[in-house]
Amino acid sequence: MNKPKMVLITNDDGIDSPGLHALAAGAVEAGLKVTVAAPVVEASGSSASITAREDEGRIRIEERKLEGLDGVPAYAVHGAPGFIAMIATHGAFGDPPDVVLSGVNRGANVGRVILHSGTVGAALTAGINGGHGMAVSLDTGMHPAHLYWDNAARLATGLLPFLLEQEAGTVLNLNVPNTDSPELPEYRTATLAEFGIVQTTMAERGQQHLRLAIADSKEEAPPESDFALLAAGFATVTSIQPVTESKLPDLERSLPKPAGS
Repeated sequence: MNKPKMVLITNDDGIDSPGLHALAAGAVEAGLKVTVAAPVVEASGSSASITAREDEGRIRIEERKLEGLDGVPAYAVHGAPGFIAMIATHGAFGDPPDVVLSGVNRGANVGRVILHSGTVGAALTAGINGGHGMAVSLDTGMHPAHLYWDNAARLATGLLPFLLEQEAGTVLNLNVPNTDSPELPEYRTATLAEFGIVQTTMAERGQQHLRLAIADSKEEAPPESDFALLAAGFATVTSIQPVTESKLPDLERSLPKPAGS
């Protein structure tokens, strides 16, 4: 009999997030061995930061009991989600997980601006440390009447067998429409749009201050992009890579030699 796969559930919305609890409950229901470790407070926008708050040289980790998740080890960590994913791969919460599930994030993570997402950063950190990672986000919009966290959790666990068949280091970014349809949305492979759901602009610049404004993106995205497919009602799946090098032209031939050499 195969051992249950070990899954770490984390996020950037904090240990009390309903999206985190729904994802953990979905993983338990799917027969996975689950550990929850998430920031003690919200850490949105932290990317793959491995920052943590030290107390006399130690990182505080508090055991928690999460409602409806009896028997699931849970920890509130005074650190960013990327930090949590990193220390998990080194056995901070028991045996290293087979996969890190990060989410369910409140709000879509689409386009190249996912670079800044703590949800995505945790999944990428798992991948760069030789594991598998999946970032899971719910396209909540600005003022949703209801949030269908369970749908996102079911689609995430449904995608796990596929993810675990891929080579170590594979990371997926899953975005789910916030819909009350009795049928779950279909998966669609998607490219990254050049922009995200919202954009940040400078609203005011003073001598000693700046003020920013956030607005919905008005640009049109290619039909095969995560932005467009999510808007069309599909659950978008994008394979993303941790940081890696790219090929340069022949540097030695292209640049002049330093003076005096």
